Amino acid sequence: MNIFNIIKDIEKTDPEVYQRLASRREAFSGLGSFGKKVALAAVPLAMGTMFKKAYGQSTSSVLEVLNFALTLEYLEAEFYIQGLNSSALNFGDTRDFFESVRDNEVAHVEFLKTAIQGAGGTPTGKPNFDFSAGGAFPNWNTDLQTFMTLSQAFEDTGVRAYKGQAANLAGNPAVLTAALQIHAVEARHASIVRRIRGLKGWITGGPEGEMVPAAANAVYMGEAETMQAGVNIAGFNGVSTDAATEAFDEPLTKEQVMNIATLFIA
Repeated sequence: MNIFNIIKDIEKTDPEVYQRLASRREAFSGLGSFGKKVALAAVPLAMGTMFKKAYGQSTSSVLEVLNFALTLEYLEAEFYIQGLNSSALNFGDTRDFFESVRDNEVAHVEFLKTAIQGAGGTPTGKPNFDFSAGGAFPNWNTDLQTFMTLSQAFEDTGVRAYKGQAANLAGNPAVLTAALQIHAVEARHASIVRRIRGLKGWITGGPEGEMVPAAANAVYMGEAETMQAGVNIAGFNGVSTDAATEAFDEPLTKEQVMNIATLFIA
């Protein structure tokens, strides 16, 4: 097997093969040490791993994640825009906070649309939203407590959603970095609105104690997990079950997130 000839053959159909693997110099330097470190019989497996790393993260899958995130950001931005425009909601001292959250979410929308277009994709359109969730929250824009309940649910969902997609962006460091930056902001939003509602800044256990109605329980499913990487944290060196669940925030799958978001899409 002549790996150099293989790469030259790939270059005929993909001129960017060297950039995918590393710079040209780094690629060939790496191949030198690569050959020294692995036995000849293991070369095909090791080489396959190397190419998987270079090609495994397709642009289409990254665009799919970005459009998924854009749908969530549309939801959050529109929720705060409509809520803050409602004359029936008296935000009092919290208005500045929710205006900042609105501006953050609008910025996230614009960033994601630009990123998708920059990657050659088409941003998904903004859905029509029904923040009453078919009547489950009929006073969402007239009662501040209901508005803040939904705000908490949306922000907690956003945090878990971005976390759930991190592995899908691992092959694209630039996009992953931007996603993690948004994730951190969503986490700060969640922490503050939770404290405004009289809760801890983090989630304890499952839906119980989260001060949300049954329609929002899906947001907190799985958060009662105490097993991490095969280790049961609860009871370990005096750690309580509540502390074990609070110390780790669980990711949500795309399907779980869309099931939550669909409740609010008309």
